[in-house]
Formats: sequence, structure tokens, C-alpha cells
Amino acid sequence: MSLRAKAAGHPTLAFVESPVQLLNVLEWAHGHAAGAGLTLVVLSPTDPMTRGQLRRMAELARDEGHQVRWEEARGGPAAPFQTIGGLTGMLRRASRIVLGDPFSRYVQLLLTITSARDLVVVDDGTATMEFVAQLARGERLVRWHRKGGRPGPRDLVFAPASSVARRRLTPSGKRRVTVFSSMPVTDKPEGVTVIENSFAWTRARFGPPRLTRGADLVGTSLVETGVVDDGHYLEAVRSLAGAHGVTRYFAHRRESTEKLHRLAVETGLEIVRPDLPLELIARRGPIGRTILSFPSTVVHTLPLALAGTEVKVAVCDIDPAWLTQHASPRAQGFLSGVTGTARDVTRLQSVAPAM
Repeated sequence: MSLRAKAAGHPTLAFVESPVQLLNVLEWAHGHAAGAGLTLVVLSPTDPMTRGQLRRMAELARDEGHQVRWEEARGGPAAPFQTIGGLTGMLRRASRIVLGDPFSRYVQLLLTITSARDLVVVDDGTATMEFVAQLARGERLVRWHRKGGRPGPRDLVFAPASSVARRRLTPSGKRRVTVFSSMPVTDKPEGVTVIENSFAWTRARFGPPRLTRGADLVGTSLVETGVVDDGHYLEAVRSLAGAHGVTRYFAHRRESTEKLHRLAVETGLEIVRPDLPLELIARRGPIGRTILSFPSTVVHTLPLALAGTEVKVAVCDIDPAWLTQHASPRAQGFLSGVTGTARDVTRLQSVAPAM
């Protein structure tokens, strides 16, 4: 019996909510599930830029032979019930679940339905590092930038589902758990298998890129998540651009239009809104010979995606003075860890003085 025939009876389901998650499902499938009849379920968010990138990534997934099911999971009050109801049968039949965001309440609810014996968590960047560490310590699953605050009303409502999801994601004699990641995993939970994501599919599918003479800067949504003060961030971007000859600013999909307009006006940088994850944009080119970034996933992924090229990746530390009063108590340590564990990058000191 062929792999696809087997998969028809015991399907592999993948759940994603962002373009990066979808990219890393394709990376995982390329090396570990070729021809396995993957069904990719997109739990679509409402943000227009994220939706656009997801649609482009969905086209690439179909080109690779995967089935894509687009769910308007947040399309109104009844949407979650319709989505979960429509997926229940598939979840109960699935022998393997691949997921991109174990912190997602949606995904945690779906995990309460499945009895799949094989669970795979694919790379979701810095969130993967935090997930593995929390699982190893037996803690509740909370995103790093929210940690330290009191659980809100919605957290309490979803607490039972979160508890079940954490048990599902804990290896046992009946269940295998694999983490597929390019991020450093130093505190691996007992029984969890870790597989390196080397971006082999990206390198095989795109590039090598044409290089420009200037440098490019990768934006971050740390202002939008309440971690970094917007004034300090603007000054840091201006200083980096002047010191390194930056001409383009690649916006993060969650950066606000207002902040990006201010950056364009006050720094003169060309603001680029990518239609695909940056790893693919950089690999396709054209791209600067130097890519500058603040602490984020890309300081780990870009050196892998651009392996064999002359592109250099540099990361600028976050000065503690840039943090807002609402930032999580562990924000500085977490961001420093993201930078300090990155390989094949140049580490820059923070560039903007306290304002």
C-alpha cells in the first residue's frame, strides 16, 4: 500500500495560524513526510497582512502536493464552533498532528479532541524555545512576553483546555512528541525528540539570491507587544541605519501602519511589506550583503536559509532602557538569550542612548 493510501485512512493533519508556521510545516514535510498525504489546515487570523502571506504560502503548499483547508476560524461569534465542529471527525481519525503554535487557545482546544499517537511541534521561532522550556518545567503554557502577569478571565476559562493540551504534549508510552526547530533547545523535556530544521526545502526551492550593495534592516513587533518603547525603537532604527548604510526596512507583519509611516518619514528608509516570510524573501533576493536585526527568530533562521551565500547577519541587543514599564520581568533575559544563542551572526551592542 502506498504512503498516500495509508494516509487516507490515518491522515496527518497540520494546523497553522501564521506564514512562518506554514513555512516550517513545509520544511518538516520535505525531510520527514514526503508523499505522506499531508492535510494542512489554516486557522486564518483577521490581520490583512498575515492573511495575504498565508494565502501565498498556501499556494506554495499546494504546489508541493499538499491539501490545504482554509478555515475562517475568527470570522464571527459562531466561527469557532463551526470550525471545531467541521474538524472533529478529521481530528479523531488522525494518527499524527503537526502544529505550529502550542500556545494558541484554538490549537489547545483542538488537542482536547484528538487521540493521535504522534504529535509534532514545528518551529514557531522564539516561542518554540519558551514552549520547550515550560514543558520541561511542567509549567502552564504562557507566551514569554505575558509571563509574570496574573491570569485574565479568558485564561481562567481556557485553563482546563490548556491543562489537557499540556498533558497531550507530554510524551508517554502511548504518545510520541517531536519538536522540529532551528532554535536552540537546551532544556529538553524527557522523552521529547528534537529534530533540527536546517531550511533544506527553502534552499532547494529558491535562490541563490542576487546581492545588493546596501544593508537591510529587519523590523520587529516588540513595540506592538508592549515590550519596547516606540521612541527608543525609532531612535535605534535611525542609529543603525546611519551606522550601517541601511536603505530598506523589512516590516514585521504585526507592525502598525502608524509606526511604519513614522519610521519612513523620520528615517527616510524604504519600508517593505513582504508578501512571504523573510527567509523566502531573502533567499529569492535581491537582498543586502548585510542584514541587521533586533533579537528575533530571524537571527537563527536567516543564517540557515542563506547558507552558502555571502550575506552576513548582524543582531543588535535591546538596551534595558528601551523596555516599557509594562514589559514582562523576564523580557530582557529572554531577549538576551535569543541573541546569545544565535549562531553565525555578528553581535552588535545596543546603539541608542536612553532618551
